[in-house]
Amino acid sequence: MKLTIQKLTSLSAQDLIDLAKIWPEQTESDWQASLQNDHALFAAVFNERILGAVKITLDGNQAKLSDLLVREVTRRRGVGLYLMEDLQAQVPQVKSWTMKAEPEPVLDAFMQACGFSLQGNIWKKP
Repeated sequence: MKLTIQKLTSLSAQDLIDLAKIWPEQTESDWQASLQNDHALFAAVFNERILGAVKITLDGNQAKLSDLLVREVTRRRGVGLYLMEDLQAQVPQVKSWTMKAEPEPVLDAFMQACGFSLQGNIWKKP
């Protein structure tokens, strides 16, 4: 099967198991909140399993990314880059993307590879 990027609209029992592997410190209510109103949850799915995910908050033509993470066993295989590229293609009305920067050198390199630039403590992509 092919890796696909899906905007989740509901969470199956398997989704909950997979999201717990990605974000073990979060709860089902955290993920459900990401499906409401101006929020969205996008997942990289392979063989009906979620390998990575990111939450977004939409505000007109701007979007704020949060909790971008790929399962550790799946990293360095292009899943995160494909997630970011396809997500942006699926939400073409967004012209400005931001994400709070964390002090992680690997994430820094990844965000730069995705075309973001660091401005203060915020990653930005016009």
